[in-house]
Amino acid sequence: MDGLIAGHDIGTDLALQIIAAARLEAERQGHLVSIVVADRAGNPVATARLDGSPVGAYTIAIDKAYSSALWNCRTGEMAELSMPGKGDWGFAKTIGGRMIVFAGGVSVRKDGVQIGAMGISGALSEEDQAICLAALESLGFEG
Repeated sequence: MDGLIAGHDIGTDLALQIIAAARLEAERQGHLVSIVVADRAGNPVATARLDGSPVGAYTIAIDKAYSSALWNCRTGEMAELSMPGKGDWGFAKTIGGRMIVFAGGVSVRKDGVQIGAMGISGALSEEDQAICLAALESLGFEG
């Protein structure tokens, strides 16, 4: 039918596989984190808060996945542009204050097409992102 946009979203089984891969990578690196896998609209499909991870990390992981899903990018890519005096200053205050502009949220892609997003929080933001990317790569996805 004309006028429809085709798309695919991460299902529950795949989301749980991504969570498992991220958990293995986080444990390998020695980090206690929260992990969120979301659909293309940023709605959580599966989540995990590893035993001992910071309680506040869970909400941040949700918002990292949400931000990445909405903008189809890595959240850390928005850090520089959203600093004072830059073109997108104040961007972090958008989408009801849920916008995250530091690393740890990534768009999940298969063959270059967005199928969802994931967010990890609990380690340093660059380490959170590294866990995301390693987990996705281990399953044949791009982040």
